[in-house]
Amino acid sequence: MAERNPYSARLPVNEQRDHLMVQVAKLYYDLDRTQSDIANELGLTRWQVGRLLVEAKENGVVRIEITPRAGRRTSMEVELQRHFGVREAIVVPTVDIEEPSLIIDSVAQAAANHLVSLNPRPSLMGVSWGRTMAAVARALPKDWCPGLNVVLVNGSTALTTTTSRNSAVAEEFAQSAPGRATLLPVPAIMGSRSTREALEHDPIIGRVLRLADEAPVVCFGLGGLTHQSVLLGSGYLDDHDIARLKTLNSVGDIMGRFVDRNGKIADRQLDDRTIGLRLEALAHKERVIGVAAGEDKHLITAACLRAGYVTDLVTDEGTACKILEEAA
Repeated sequence: MAERNPYSARLPVNEQRDHLMVQVAKLYYDLDRTQSDIANELGLTRWQVGRLLVEAKENGVVRIEITPRAGRRTSMEVELQRHFGVREAIVVPTVDIEEPSLIIDSVAQAAANHLVSLNPRPSLMGVSWGRTMAAVARALPKDWCPGLNVVLVNGSTALTTTTSRNSAVAEEFAQSAPGRATLLPVPAIMGSRSTREALEHDPIIGRVLRLADEAPVVCFGLGGLTHQSVLLGSGYLDDHDIARLKTLNSVGDIMGRFVDRNGKIADRQLDDRTIGLRLEALAHKERVIGVAAGEDKHLITAACLRAGYVTDLVTDEGTACKILEEAA
């Protein structure tokens, strides 16, 4: 009878284990052997091979450095994932970029690449509007998700003339897919709570809101509380409103809903007049992708992370750095 390999039942606990760890790591990382091949060659089980590979990384025998060809700040990404528990974090190097529009375009391109890489591809996706989301829409490649139904998750009708239509974001997402867009052709903020309630009970508007609630994937831009806010530019707010929101400790908006640093609604009366997907609905989504670009976005991004609203974050290096510094 052949003598049984001493490693098949129990791994050694002395220098032999270190020797075996190095041997397994070389076969796996340097010689591209599979775990099954290594197990057969060394008389181990696949579980033992996997255990040794994990120990090799934990003990510093193996050090893995991720150097993606597309610029990424992977160390910051790992820190964000560990600290806030997000499923994915993508941090775009922007330290040498001073022009704000170029930072937005760089982050938008990374967000578009992330959307294209989703597996499985969604058949229904909710999107918000704004400058960052418009840039994401422009960056999406042709035929990236055939048959996609894109639904706008918050009111989009501008009250004043703007350089672009707010609903165009959903339309461009759908055109590039190619698919179709379901729009929400009402103002983002109403004059009264009763008007918002009446609109939500309208069968057509109600159908769009239900579709937004059913979307398993949602992607939105994060809005800082500044005088460059798209909600101010679209006529929903004025300078007095911005000042009042600051006194209420608001740090920005998520899908048109203004929150404090912990992600709680900052102004309940204003929120009662806001139409669109509610923040509590995000907890039931499979993927919630937040996109933040620019120096005024770190407070709202940090609030979004603290509240656990996003599963995936795409942002720039400067924003990520400020968030991690404050978190530390």
